[in-house]
Amino acid sequence: MSKKAIILLSGGLDSATTLAIATSQGYSCYAMSIDYNQRHNIELVAAKKIAKLFKVKDFKVVNLDLSWLNSSALINNAIKIPESSSTGIPVTYVPARNTILMSLALAWAENLDCGNIFIGVNAVDYSGYPDCRQEYIDSFQKMVNLATKSGVEGSEIKIHTPLINLSKADIVIKGTKLGVDYSKTISCYQPTPTGLSCAKCDSCRLRKIGFQDAGIMDPTSYVI
Repeated sequence: MSKKAIILLSGGLDSATTLAIATSQGYSCYAMSIDYNQRHNIELVAAKKIAKLFKVKDFKVVNLDLSWLNSSALINNAIKIPESSSTGIPVTYVPARNTILMSLALAWAENLDCGNIFIGVNAVDYSGYPDCRQEYIDSFQKMVNLATKSGVEGSEIKIHTPLINLSKADIVIKGTKLGVDYSKTISCYQPTPTGLSCAKCDSCRLRKIGFQDAGIMDPTSYVI
């Protein structure tokens, strides 16, 4: 397989940095975003801007109606987004989301004869999501080799997680060096219709701390 890579691009800080890393490593990048009826789907606008910034070979938005997964606050608007830290798996967890997203990326990778998938999961600041852990990635990698034509025929598709052991500050520093314009990204779980971040949700808090600890000005437009 050639040095092509599928990048799962949400439009947030982590996925934008992941795209920058893959680009810097010489991969020919194809970006995929998923419109799964998330309440913060303005992130798809950000993803398009980031894809354009890094001149990806193709940018695909896959429409996937997951509105029926109404146990997640990211899908069900009737569930309040938490604005304080908590323990355990948060209500913003979307059932099997990363498995669904990576399966779609895997299908596109096989179709393109592409040997690499990049995802910006982060185990240090992962907010309690079980599908952001190294154990999960290792298990998915094993499944890839067992469940695909590529794997069976000996052409492994590799899952890359360049951020998995980095702090948010490390991610911000790395992305800044690689030319990520973080003002084009959005991490907020409950942004306004015009794209202002709430500054209160878990994702906003982690983002703010990342810039603060990195000593880099946060370009995010917050409500307050």
